[in-house]
Amino acid sequence: LAGTENGDIIRQLEYRISRLEGVLRLNKMITESGGKIFATNGKKADFDATVEKCKEAGGSIAAPRNPGENDAILYFVKYFNTYAYLGIKQSFIPGKFQLLNGAPVSYTNWYSNEPSGKGEE
Repeated sequence: LAGTENGDIIRQLEYRISRLEGVLRLNKMITESGGKIFATNGKKADFDATVEKCKEAGGSIAAPRNPGENDAILYFVKYFNTYAYLGIKQSFIPGKFQLLNGAPVSYTNWYSNEPSGKGEE
């Protein structure tokens, strides 16, 4: 009986999560790529506040690692008609960027003559 009860609870939770994800998708607050969920609250904030909010939510600021993830971030940029912070930073070598944890950036899709570090990459 306990197994059946646990199964019922799991199905109820899956159903509620599915409904919540549906509402968030309708409100343009989440999208996904490759099994990863990308989310926004749609509010403007500075970089440090953005990093902190992502951490508080149990995630991290997005750093695209492939074209699909890039498109997921671009989805929010287009919908909210604004820029998006990425989980990258300029390294000690000018013009070179790295992930926030110091790992090298392996996927890039920069505009011509970018990255410049001026926020229009």
